[in-house]
Amino acid sequence: MNEFDEKNRLTRREYGRNVQNLVKYIMTMDDKAERTKKAETLIDLMKLLNPSIREYPEYNQKLWDELFIMSEFKLDVDCPYPIPDKEILTKKPNRMINAAKGVKYKHYGKNIELLVQKATTLEDPEEKEAATIHVGKLMKTFFSTWNRDVIADEVIMKNITDLSKGELKLDMEKVKEQNLFESTIRERDRDKEKSREQRDTRGPKGKRRNFKRRKN
Repeated sequence: MNEFDEKNRLTRREYGRNVQNLVKYIMTMDDKAERTKKAETLIDLMKLLNPSIREYPEYNQKLWDELFIMSEFKLDVDCPYPIPDKEILTKKPNRMINAAKGVKYKHYGKNIELLVQKATTLEDPEEKEAATIHVGKLMKTFFSTWNRDVIADEVIMKNITDLSKGELKLDMEKVKEQNLFESTIRERDRDKEKSREQRDTRGPKGKRRNFKRRKN
């Protein structure tokens, strides 16, 4: 890289050359208070040029970090945040932890296991049963989200018993008769479908339509 390219290199391309030139201009000001005032105005401009940065937590601090990076850490202003070290440019990101690691039934997710564990700590039998039913509904919903096949209630109950190490159990006849593992959304859709079928077979006054063949 020649001397011209090095001098005009953009350290943060998302803000463009004009912003980098403004940073250089602010650095030439003698009065620190004036430099700080201009830097704050430039931060507002950077928000407009890169609105997606608002998705980051503590994005204001990140903008100030960007400003110092563009000045090669030479900008002397009163910053509302700690001035970052130069190592920020070479620091490797933290290694991501696989949240699914160790999850027995990945199609349900880690949170289901946590809910099962919480349900096992309940002492009141009615609360424990209600919690088990709630977990069963969630498991059936999560399974149908990622699979086209319909999962049997017996399988869900077996999975719950397995995850709870035998502490959570339900009467399967009761589960089937009362559709305890059906989600509220599915029940609502099923009721709508029944109402639609009834409207299709009844007249405007609620009378059943006669579909007799007309005589010629």
